[in-house]
Amino acid sequence: MPNFKTDYSNQNMFVPVIIDEQIIPGTIEYAIAHIVDNHLDLSPFDEHYCNDQNGAAAYPPSIMLKVIFYAYSLGMLSSRRIEKACINNVTFMCLSGDVRPHFTTIAKMKDTIEPLFTQVLMICDEQGLIGRNMFAIDGCKISSNASKEWSGTHDELQRKKEKLERASRRIIERHQNQDALPNEVIAQDLRQKQKLDNSANKIGEFLASTQDKLGSNNKPIKSNITDNDSAKMTTSKGTIQGYNGIAITDDKHQVILYSQVWGSVGEQQTLKPAVLALNEQLDKLPNSAEHTIKFTADSGFHSKANLKFLAGTPYDCYIADTAFRSRNPLFQSSETYQTEQAKKRKKRSKTGKTCYPITMFEFDQDTMTCRCPAGKMMRLSSKNAVIRGERGAQFCGYLNDCRQCTHQSQCMRKPPGKQQGRQVFFIYKNTKDFDHMQAMKDKIDSPEGRRQYSKRLGCVEPVFGNITVNKQMNRFTLRGKEKVNAQWAMFSLLHNIEKLRNYIH
Repeated sequence: MPNFKTDYSNQNMFVPVIIDEQIIPGTIEYAIAHIVDNHLDLSPFDEHYCNDQNGAAAYPPSIMLKVIFYAYSLGMLSSRRIEKACINNVTFMCLSGDVRPHFTTIAKMKDTIEPLFTQVLMICDEQGLIGRNMFAIDGCKISSNASKEWSGTHDELQRKKEKLERASRRIIERHQNQDALPNEVIAQDLRQKQKLDNSANKIGEFLASTQDKLGSNNKPIKSNITDNDSAKMTTSKGTIQGYNGIAITDDKHQVILYSQVWGSVGEQQTLKPAVLALNEQLDKLPNSAEHTIKFTADSGFHSKANLKFLAGTPYDCYIADTAFRSRNPLFQSSETYQTEQAKKRKKRSKTGKTCYPITMFEFDQDTMTCRCPAGKMMRLSSKNAVIRGERGAQFCGYLNDCRQCTHQSQCMRKPPGKQQGRQVFFIYKNTKDFDHMQAMKDKIDSPEGRRQYSKRLGCVEPVFGNITVNKQMNRFTLRGKEKVNAQWAMFSLLHNIEKLRNYIH
């Protein structure tokens, strides 16, 4: 039999610890401690303390920041877990100076992180980590600390409240009709009734204190009782109640230059304020760009208004549209791409059928006429129709033509109704103004445009992978846009500190 030494890993030990020697250069904890102690101006935190003459001594902001930053780098978001780590973990003891802050004190510190973002960004610029060759913007949808079951417009929530009240009344009616129910059943029903009444009262209080949220087209959108700043949004993994974390990164070392959360599904409205905030951020940095900076974004940010706005900025922009890949010859010959596109088209259509695209209809803007693929003239139903914010002409096929048409099965998903046939909508081409959308299509379809746009993926996507996977930020733990934005800024700041750890000595 082999003779092994005894394993004492399960036993407690009294070990003399020299705090300064536990933080090793090159590690993330060393970078956090060095930056907080030597580079950050923490004087803005002083205004939160009013205990210079009365009250107990407070924990220094530097200690609190080091503890929270290191905990977040490990994916530890719970304030109670951080408090426990300061008691049991040697690294946390060294960072905190062996003090043990209460979890409520740790939770309050999370609201004052955002002002430090620019200071860390200036350190990155001083170390030459910002190349200013290409910037990329993208969004990452993350669940909020709220249930999507409590979402809905005011009308939907009112109907839900009435449904809960009817269910509560049915319990009372059941008891009145059946007096001989066992005590256990009665107790269970009363608990269920109390639960229904509490939910109905919660909805009623929310409806009385708030108004319907309105979307970009001034139509009511879904509110949320738990966190009304968040939004119900669809992701590749299903529908979530959450926020869209927007970030602009530099391609040299993937340093985050701007971060902000938005409680909205669409990304188009986030581009202009993000670029304006980016310009303000760059003006604060010591180094200045001596060349034109490229700026890339995916199709989620593509719109006529955004392209017109970017044309007035100093950036060389490459913004993809939704049909960008379909125009790429490489994708046209790819069986995998064509198969996936066919699956998406089938999923979008309830019947699984595809109909003639709008490109098969002949539209003449000068004469305001339209001819269908079967050669029949269509009726102009509206000259100034507005769909998704775009103004254009809407045409409708004559009912008799569509009913007798041999192309009906290919042109329409369903047989024509009682009033109208196939409908099509054409966006007006403004011949007076410069066509920014067509210019961007020509630019991004060029070999140079495709080469530059291909760099976008490696510039911004690994940043979200680091935050959501390595840092385990797959769900915001706070509520309200202000607090959630502070938490998103903290992870962005921590991401930049990680980039500095090999340059700080």
